Amino acid sequence: MNTTPEFVRIFDTTLRDGEQSPGCSMTPQQKVVMARALAELGVDIIETGFPASSQSDREATAQIARELRNTTLAVLSRCLPGDIEASARALEGAAKPRIHVFLSTSPLHREHKLRMSKAQVLESIGTHVAMARRYVADIEFSPEDGTRTEEDFLHEAVAVAIQAGATTINVPDTLGYTTPEEIRGLFERMIANIPGAKDVIFSAHCHNDLGLAVANSLAAMEGGARQIECTINGIGERAGNAALEELVMALKVRNAFYNIDSRVDTRRLVPTSQLLQRLIGMPVQRNKAIVGQNAFAHESGIHQHGMLRNRSTYEIMNPSDVGWPDTKMVLGRHSGRAAVGHRLRALGYTMEDEQLDQVFAQFKALCEQQRVVEDDDLERLIDGGVVGQGYRLSSMTISDRGQRASAQVELSNPEGRKVSESALGDGPVDALFAALSNATGVKLSLESYSVHSVGLGTDAQGEASLSVHHEGVEYQGTGTSRDIIEASALAWLDVANRILRRSPTGTPTLDARATA
Repeated sequence: MNTTPEFVRIFDTTLRDGEQSPGCSMTPQQKVVMARALAELGVDIIETGFPASSQSDREATAQIARELRNTTLAVLSRCLPGDIEASARALEGAAKPRIHVFLSTSPLHREHKLRMSKAQVLESIGTHVAMARRYVADIEFSPEDGTRTEEDFLHEAVAVAIQAGATTINVPDTLGYTTPEEIRGLFERMIANIPGAKDVIFSAHCHNDLGLAVANSLAAMEGGARQIECTINGIGERAGNAALEELVMALKVRNAFYNIDSRVDTRRLVPTSQLLQRLIGMPVQRNKAIVGQNAFAHESGIHQHGMLRNRSTYEIMNPSDVGWPDTKMVLGRHSGRAAVGHRLRALGYTMEDEQLDQVFAQFKALCEQQRVVEDDDLERLIDGGVVGQGYRLSSMTISDRGQRASAQVELSNPEGRKVSESALGDGPVDALFAALSNATGVKLSLESYSVHSVGLGTDAQGEASLSVHHEGVEYQGTGTSRDIIEASALAWLDVANRILRRSPTGTPTLDARATA
């Protein structure tokens, strides 16, 4: 077997190890949807679940096996006959099945978890890898907590697994404890010294407890690993796993250094990340590498000025390479005159330096009132209008009626007239947004929305944030108040007013869908 291919195999465990992260469980149908996206992304192996653990995992694996015919499908199994049999049944009919068998090898796990001697561990590995091999030809073995296992015993365990028929050897850094230098050397020595190592693929599975999962995975690859186990958005137990999007882009951007690549279609990274966020309801932080909202956003005046001259000054990859439409120049209080002038020219405004100075001064004043200045805000500054005109919250009343909540709102419309509406909802925020929709006629189908604290102690306030796409344009809204429900209302109205100002007639015949 060729152990030095020109690519590293990407083993995606979003549906297994990722799903084990608290709050990330998926239904069988959600797993099927995610598996389709992973196949389109171009990963080499999809770990679909742990069939012995639940009926849900068995159903998901069976459904995915019927549908995906070109991607290797793996399932996890303990070194137990019942687990291996359940795995084999779940993979019946799969075009490219793999059984992934694991057993702990570290002294801590042997003593406190397994209560087995070294000899018993080696016997179990040999017996159960051979048993799995009788069902399918593609067998992966993982010595759990491998990086905290005595190296001589780790070599013994891996040798037994290879002798019993394992075709892939995965060494997990189960607790995210190792360092790049250590794991690089570990893989080099295993491949050089273990009998049969040249005939199998070595793999790394790194956790992120110390924030080193991606760095350790890349170092393992330098040491000879040709399969990397990872997850979309880095989800997983505790601090998560190595993030797939960061790994593959490190290989792509630094290809001259690593001289190896993956088969992943990197243009699918952002859509796949966003799909997972919607399925599990767990958004990534805005500054997350590659797929975060701020990954290609610039607000600093110095950075914006450099980007306007040459985008390579502050970007090492193109947004389109990972699935973003383009670089995002965010106009806010850190933006400079050059960025504001560039945006005005893009909107079709040509003005002398003195005029631009006046608009820029107004822009800076506006930035003290709101974090982000949108295109319509700039246009209203030029037209001499008052930014922020639109629907305004006059009062609101929220009450809980057991399983249903009710909300009544009174707004001032753009003409200054009072508008009152009420609505029921599944909770106070749901009822509030429904009442605001009834009052304004704007329909925002929210998929994500967040509230967090701004400030400390008695001065703290709640800030609500939401983002929607409408007709290809992204709108973001924020609201701040000591009352988080009121902050939510202000954020909703912020978005609604932005959409209404862009409407040619100003009429709310809209249905905007929010995105994570």
